[in-house]
Amino acid sequence: MVRQVSPWKVLTRRKHLQADGSEGETKLNRVLGLWDLTALGVGSTLGAGVYVLAGQIAKDQAGPSVMISFAIAALASLLAGVCYAEFGARVPKAGSAYVYSYVCIGEFIAFVIGWNLILEYVIGTASVCRGISLYLDSLLNDTLKTTFAEVAPMNVSFLGSYFDFLAFGLVVVFGVALAFGVETSTMANNFVTCLNIFILGFVIIAGAIKADFSNWTVDPSTVSANYTIGSGGYFPYGFEGTLRGAATCFFGFVGFDCIATTGEEVRNPRKNIPQSILLSLLIIFLCYFGVSTVLTLMLPYYLQDANAPLPYAFEYVGWPVAMWIVTVGGLVGLLASLFGALFPLPRVMYSMAQDGLLFRFLGKVSPRFRVPVTGSIVAALFTAVIAGLFDLAQLVSLLSIGTLLAYSVVAISIMLLRYMDYCEMEESSGQRQESRASETTSLTSRSERFTCGSVCTQLFNVHRMSEPNAISSRIVGVLATIFCLLSLGLGLLIMQAHPSIASQEPWALTLLVVLILLIVLVILLICLQPREARGRLFRVPFVPIVPAISIFINIYLMLQLDSWTWIRFGVWMIVGMSIYFFYGLPNSYRELKRQRAGWQKLKYSDRL
Repeated sequence: MVRQVSPWKVLTRRKHLQADGSEGETKLNRVLGLWDLTALGVGSTLGAGVYVLAGQIAKDQAGPSVMISFAIAALASLLAGVCYAEFGARVPKAGSAYVYSYVCIGEFIAFVIGWNLILEYVIGTASVCRGISLYLDSLLNDTLKTTFAEVAPMNVSFLGSYFDFLAFGLVVVFGVALAFGVETSTMANNFVTCLNIFILGFVIIAGAIKADFSNWTVDPSTVSANYTIGSGGYFPYGFEGTLRGAATCFFGFVGFDCIATTGEEVRNPRKNIPQSILLSLLIIFLCYFGVSTVLTLMLPYYLQDANAPLPYAFEYVGWPVAMWIVTVGGLVGLLASLFGALFPLPRVMYSMAQDGLLFRFLGKVSPRFRVPVTGSIVAALFTAVIAGLFDLAQLVSLLSIGTLLAYSVVAISIMLLRYMDYCEMEESSGQRQESRASETTSLTSRSERFTCGSVCTQLFNVHRMSEPNAISSRIVGVLATIFCLLSLGLGLLIMQAHPSIASQEPWALTLLVVLILLIVLVILLICLQPREARGRLFRVPFVPIVPAISIFINIYLMLQLDSWTWIRFGVWMIVGMSIYFFYGLPNSYRELKRQRAGWQKLKYSDRL
């Protein structure tokens, strides 16, 4: 007689994490090396933003201190990057944050993250294609816009004013190329990314020749009142302006996480994925830092052109040839971003389809090409329609929610993984079966009894236990949840009561101190819990402090997003929940019931 499986156990079941160092078999083709991955991460991140972002932030938020803004943003991105690097080494599977959350938290949260990754990559690809179309149109005196408006006008309020055939065609061409030739497509991406970095190197060297350090010490009294100049000097808008600039710069580093979706197509992934993530972040930072430095040295920050700062800067110093080189570089950067945004989308869909949470035909792998051809073509067609129909100016902020939510869950997963009880997972998943895809639920436990006394004793680790157990793992999970809620409260307080804190009002200071002390207490209690033994693979240092800082930064940045962004996010989640509860959950329920029947049959045969 098979016991009834409760829906809650299905929602919270987890993938079993193999700790033996084996990478497992894959249906995909392992053709990517270290430099392929690095080029993928750099190309997807260093798009047209590197040619625009520094000038915008320097003019409106940070002044010459924009280089410090990029340094702070790079540090914040590094915290997320090392979390991805550890998981890339320990769980070299396609799916990125989706798989990581499935291992550490549970199926329902994993689906939410996977569904948001799909949103991130769809919107990211569509916005890049729209950007390429607009970029070319600006060079062609709006010829494309005029032609498309005559051929296919659209008079719907929430759609674009015309159907963008160029954006549609770009997605289809790149999607088909990726579906039938990953290795060749990767070589093309490597070339485009190297060309982009070469152009940026030219910008930095040429800009350094024309550098004038007096532009970092501007005196407001010598500047016309027609310009917004702040207080002048290196920090014209104060250090607060530098921090606001860092929050904007953070989104300039978004994109490296696409490396983590390639786990099943990489040679030696446990080594190459962590190295490529850290190497790509280093290259991205050096490019942003170098460009922002020479840009503010070439001309004063208040004279920057917010839309095309680099071409304007070279025109300002009398180098028109360099201006056209930079213009070509913007197009090259956009093409590299298109590849980096479209490449991971079918990989996430493939991973979710393999687990039965999305329609299984999306995970079907071609025996000839060893890539999910059907999923790649469906993803490309869907994204192409979005790129052609929508004016994505208002939808780009949805990229931020999907990315920041994924970053947060990966950081939480690192915290849970470090204090996870593997014996509990093995016993509850029927580990006597040699299935590599075995799953467990976070509700099952070992022989430890959850009493008030045992929980309080373990909370302070009175017996100085050195190995995780069921109680300590559960305590860390609860403390991690409390930390997220406290971080949410602290972020809201800083946002809503910043004037009161700045004026040192007692109620605001008291609440601020209480929240900070509670956060410190929670982190200390997590530190007291026993953790897993140190392994040979790459690991995040200073856990739980590094993941905790990353979680707070991500939550705070999510709070900066406007209400309409959250409304659109809610609509997307309603569609996702419909798919999960009417398709994914029944599949998972049947699978868990089948596994339980198999375990009981095995147990009965052992008795005989």
